[in-house]
Amino acid sequence: MNSIQETIAHARKIVIKIGSNTLAKTDGTINYSFMQDLARQCHVFIQQNKQIVLVSSGAQVAGVSTIDRWVRKKDIHYRQALCAIGQVELMDKWRCAFGDFGYHIGQLLLTKEDFEDPHRTLNMRNTLFTLVDEGVVPVINENDSVSFDEISIGDNDNLSALTAILWNADLLILFSDIDGVYTDNPKTNPDANLVEIVEDIAALKSSIHIGGVNSFGTGGMATKLQAAEKITAYGIPMILANGGRDHILEQLAAGTATGTLFVASWE
Repeated sequence: MNSIQETIAHARKIVIKIGSNTLAKTDGTINYSFMQDLARQCHVFIQQNKQIVLVSSGAQVAGVSTIDRWVRKKDIHYRQALCAIGQVELMDKWRCAFGDFGYHIGQLLLTKEDFEDPHRTLNMRNTLFTLVDEGVVPVINENDSVSFDEISIGDNDNLSALTAILWNADLLILFSDIDGVYTDNPKTNPDANLVEIVEDIAALKSSIHIGGVNSFGTGGMATKLQAAEKITAYGIPMILANGGRDHILEQLAAGTATGTLFVASWE
């Protein structure tokens, strides 16, 4: 399968990662209308007998939306406190968005340690399978309020890859603020070209310019390529696309939106 449309059509178990830049409006507050429309699109997929797991960033963005007087505080304790406040708001908005279509959501907050301990890993896996089998949409995030360097995954690109591997997913979709992988930064270089199919990530990394992190999130192109390396090594393809495009999930499925498809290693 060497097209995004075909890959989505053949995938039953799909992990969708939503980045902070996708969830945030230009003023840095939560974009609830996006969340509502994504829930609607997920509903369409579920009606097609697909299963959905969300990995959602945005706790800190939601915290700023709630207590904007902390927006400029850079102290780690304020950042973690914002995440504690924002995670409640974030989950409430996902609950409302999916509730409009008759779905419950279930929250899982994870750290790197959870993936390194076999007992925790088994419990996480069993919880994921139970939630999805019962028609509940799991919403996963890193436990930013308690994470520190030694136990932090650090970004939700890699968290989503670990989740997809744990769940034996058929596909990982990363939604960011860029249409896919470019040969250079398209925001600064008008001659940058979109790379639509990637079969050799090592060769890709040696031929493109990888920029820094984005505005609201903790990741950048480097973490997306790390996620692609993880996931494709387990035979799971990955799609990188712009979550800010209207009805992006449906457009990808219809073959009318662009993105980058990372082909699984043994396809």
